Amino acid sequence: MKNSGQMLLQEYNLGSLKLKNRVVMASLTRCRATNEGLIPTALMAEYYAQRASAGLIISEGTWVNRKSIGFINVPGIYTLEQAAGWKLVTAAVHQNGGLIFSQLGHIGSASHPDFFDGELPAGPSAINPQTQSFTPEGFKKSLTPREFTVLEIKKTIKDYQLAAKNAKDAGFDGIEIHALGGMLIPQFLSSATNQRNDEYGGTIANRSRIIFEIIDAILEVWDSTRIAIKFTPAALSNVGIMTPDQETIPTFQYILRKLSHYNLAYVHISAPAEDLSGTSVEVLNDDFFSHIRNNYTGRIMANLGFTKESGNAILKEGKADLVSFGAPFIANPDLVERFKHDVPLSIGNPETYYAGGPIGYTDYPTSFDISYVPN
Repeated sequence: MKNSGQMLLQEYNLGSLKLKNRVVMASLTRCRATNEGLIPTALMAEYYAQRASAGLIISEGTWVNRKSIGFINVPGIYTLEQAAGWKLVTAAVHQNGGLIFSQLGHIGSASHPDFFDGELPAGPSAINPQTQSFTPEGFKKSLTPREFTVLEIKKTIKDYQLAAKNAKDAGFDGIEIHALGGMLIPQFLSSATNQRNDEYGGTIANRSRIIFEIIDAILEVWDSTRIAIKFTPAALSNVGIMTPDQETIPTFQYILRKLSHYNLAYVHISAPAEDLSGTSVEVLNDDFFSHIRNNYTGRIMANLGFTKESGNAILKEGKADLVSFGAPFIANPDLVERFKHDVPLSIGNPETYYAGGPIGYTDYPTSFDISYVPN
């Protein structure tokens, strides 16, 4: 066996869970819930089961309520029918020896009236985030949303809690809160999209409040070591007006330091996808994950653009405890085995990332399928 000393391939104790390696399958939107109820299907169960050799799988982002929808054919976890569909997925993963977390998401003001019979989506403030929504009629520009009432915010937090309970009932091993990119939580964190003057706006503590109220609500359902959150202080693209500003670094330092008291499963941090030079967070260009480690005392999962080599390196340096891989898992269901045996990686077809049924979804071969001839 080659490279048996790789840290990526070492077992890891994640609270009461024992991961067989430190290779995590990151959340990947694949848009295969092509039914009116946005219910996970047997095809989706096959897809996840194929990738169960990962130490941990994180599901595609799943909607926590009907008002959270903002992308076509993405499954939810807010109905009993959806939870029943996810039971097929978790059972298939567990039968193949894997573990899986559910990623809970809400797209907030970045949605579109096409999803709500013409009704405007809601956001922290009545400010257009200036992003796009993938509607049944294709990509459409976001509009100026209506502002959440405080009661609606409280109801949304309860919806996260119910989604977390549904995830537990569906057999998931834990949950990850989606707070990345242009989603609802970053909309609250950004002063560009949050100009409220109540307890959810203004100060860093107030704009961050929703994170901790969601976690506190989910703690009534799950042990803290089965709860995680994914975010980044360095998103430049696909976030509209929610780009970093002078308060970004203090905001994320505050969040990380407060999260350190929760004993979470991990915080999942995405590295910058672009050069940060000339931005208000330029200092993060220099050894990004050291900045995270210096402000967070718990487990860190590193994400974005990692290879086998760089993944092993960041673990060896102690800047992360787990490494997640996104795109490589699309075309390489046996990614862990490929790392183990130094097998070259296959390349996915972007034209089938968000459509195609089994094509470009469950038909990628393993490295031992020598009969496969690519199209």
